[in-house]
Amino acid sequence: MKQLEYFMGVCKELHFTRAAEKLGISQPSLSQQIRILEHEMGLPLFDRIGKKTVITEAGHILLKHCYNLFHELDQARLAIGELQGLKRGLLKIGALHSVMNRLLPPAIMAFHRSYPQVELVLSGLRHGEIIDKLLHNELDLGIIYYPVSHEELQMTYLYEERLALVVPKAHALASLREAKLEDLADIPMVSLQQAYYLRQYLDQLFRQNHMVTRIVMELNTFDSLISMVSEGAGAAILPSSYLNQLNQNAIRTIPLAEPSMTVKIGIAHRRNKYLCTASKVFMEQISSTAIAAI
Repeated sequence: MKQLEYFMGVCKELHFTRAAEKLGISQPSLSQQIRILEHEMGLPLFDRIGKKTVITEAGHILLKHCYNLFHELDQARLAIGELQGLKRGLLKIGALHSVMNRLLPPAIMAFHRSYPQVELVLSGLRHGEIIDKLLHNELDLGIIYYPVSHEELQMTYLYEERLALVVPKAHALASLREAKLEDLADIPMVSLQQAYYLRQYLDQLFRQNHMVTRIVMELNTFDSLISMVSEGAGAAILPSSYLNQLNQNAIRTIPLAEPSMTVKIGIAHRRNKYLCTASKVFMEQISSTAIAAI
């Protein structure tokens, strides 16, 4: 098991010295353990090309089974831990940044009041990052855009999130009570980068309506978008729940109509993952909070 842990550490870093430092052993000891493992496997697990370390095909196969192996051990620990009920435990949750502000706080406090000994580790992440961490068993639950078609993930719908336009206070559209999609055709826009689900959703919506937007700046956080809107760089489209919590005089939020823009939010977990009682209770709490917030 130690050799497999070392192997996974090298796979993550693709650098023996950095992996050794993070694993807390010397680089020669790490290299020796990997050589022993390679001898037992009968094939090289890494190629050393100059200063670069590359995982071989055999290494990729072993890595996939390592994830499954350590996942099953975690499941065993969880199942055994259930014998003690919800008196202790650890629950790792990843959520979209907009959800971190709206949905999670009341659900977290209600859960914590009932089960104070269960530690909650919360991370605000991108949609794609949450999916990746769920698949690699680095998260127990993920609150992401719904639906997601993946054979290893199971999702439960939570609620629908409206989107809104945000513009500088002196913008030509700032006086509108609501904006139409056609109003956005010729105005400068600041947007999330293309790796983000929300950007992909908006790009698809504009294509379907035969529109080309003027993206003048791409950023990677909601807060940075709001800063640029405040400075007059352009308008942006963001979740209403996030915008409603802002207290900035330099911007104006305008509801979107014709068509109304919405995204759906759901909670996901690995299909073959053992759902401990803490996970089930937290999912129920999130669902109740979402219903109450609608």
